Order: sequence, then structure tokens, then C-alpha cells
Amino acid sequence: MKTKRHLSNGYSLAKETLCLYSEMQNLNRAAIKHIACTMKVGMNLRDIKALCEDYLLKNGADSFWYWDVGAFVFAGDETATSISGRDYMAADRTIQENDIITIDLSPQKNNIWGDYARTIVFENGVLCDEIDRIKNDEWRRGLQMEEYLHKTLIDVATPDMTFEELYYFMNDLIVKKGFLNLDFLGNLGHSIVKQKNDRIYTERGNNKRLSDVEMFTFEPHIGITDSKYGYKREDIYYFDNGKLIKL
Repeated sequence: MKTKRHLSNGYSLAKETLCLYSEMQNLNRAAIKHIACTMKVGMNLRDIKALCEDYLLKNGADSFWYWDVGAFVFAGDETATSISGRDYMAADRTIQENDIITIDLSPQKNNIWGDYARTIVFENGVLCDEIDRIKNDEWRRGLQMEEYLHKTLIDVATPDMTFEELYYFMNDLIVKKGFLNLDFLGNLGHSIVKQKNDRIYTERGNNKRLSDVEMFTFEPHIGITDSKYGYKREDIYYFDNGKLIKL
């Protein structure tokens, strides 16, 4: 018999299902840690993409759910770029001594998705593993804002909140703090499903409740006004007994 977790909207999510999605997210976290330890100044972004995808496939993924791309890798001023996965091609550029890199991963196994993104920083050729110790004020502020947005999500999201309400709340907060939403469609995340065309989004006009879906991503892609850099942090969330939990 499958063990169930009771959700606030009356839906019971199988513990086994939760474990499967956790497995994919843990794979993503391990992949980012692995590549962060592997990356060096002078490495090409195309090689980093290949290393990420190779790690994902060798450690649990069987394919990639988003346009068959397992790792979207951007650096420098390209971190502000937002495009559809169907148009993505890793740039032929190398990591600089002082650089900012965004990696967005989308592995799957048996149609169970992982979805995870982080922006990381190199200063003087060394990976900065603590955001508060980043010397570049703009980069530090951008990453601190990402942490703040995710913390705020936990504080304000309720099962009855609609995706549209979350969209307006977060976009107002982003602007109030002096940032811009850089997403090419303006949304802030999507539901986790089995087919990418079935996703619904944190966007204007979506009156579905957050708890109407099993899980959803929160992935604000933001930049500071008049800056050439962008920042992204993506995690998957779900409700348990009315409380929003990060997977």
C-alpha cells in the first residue's frame, strides 16, 4: 500500500511520488555542486553544458524534459538573456577571472522532472561559495534578492492564493526593490507535470489556486535596473498541511 501525505486541498500525494521528485532535485543539487567544483577560469560554456548533462545522465536521469536540453548555461552579460529552450545554444565563450554564471537544469527519469537553477560567481579566479562575501556589490545584491524572494514566497503563499495573485505580489516586490523581471514571458514559474505543454504558469490571468497543482516552480529571473547582468534561482515547492515546502 502506498503511503500518502495529506495536502491542504484534500489531495493526497503519494510519498513514493514525493520521493521520486526529491530524487531528481537532489540530483540537480549534486550536479551544481559537482560542476562548481570542476569549473575553472578559461573553461568554455559549451564544455560546462556537456559536463552537466553527462553528470545528470550518469547519476540518475534518463533524458531531459525541456526541449531535450539538460543544462542551460549563461555567463557575463548573457545572464540577462531570457529565451525559449527551443532557441537555446550555448555560447562559445569562456569563464573569466571575474564572472557570473547561471546554470539551469532540467533532467527527468520516467517522466519525473527535476527543475533547478542557480547563479554563481567567480572573483579573482575563485568560486564564491558564500553570497554575503561576494565583493562585487551588484552581484551580491542580485543574489541576496533572489534569496529574499524565495524566503518571501514561503512567508506569503497560501493554498488559496492564485497564480495571478502571486504573480502580481512578486512582481510588485521586485520593482519596489529596484529590480526588473527579465523573463521573456514575464512569468515566475510553472506547474510540475508530465508533459511540458500541460504546464500552467505564475502569470497574469491564471486564476488557478497554487494548491490546485501537485507542485510548482518558483524561478524569478531578475536584473537590477540599467544593469547588463541577470540572476536566477529556481526551486520546486508543494503544500503539506497548508504550509509551503521546498522540495
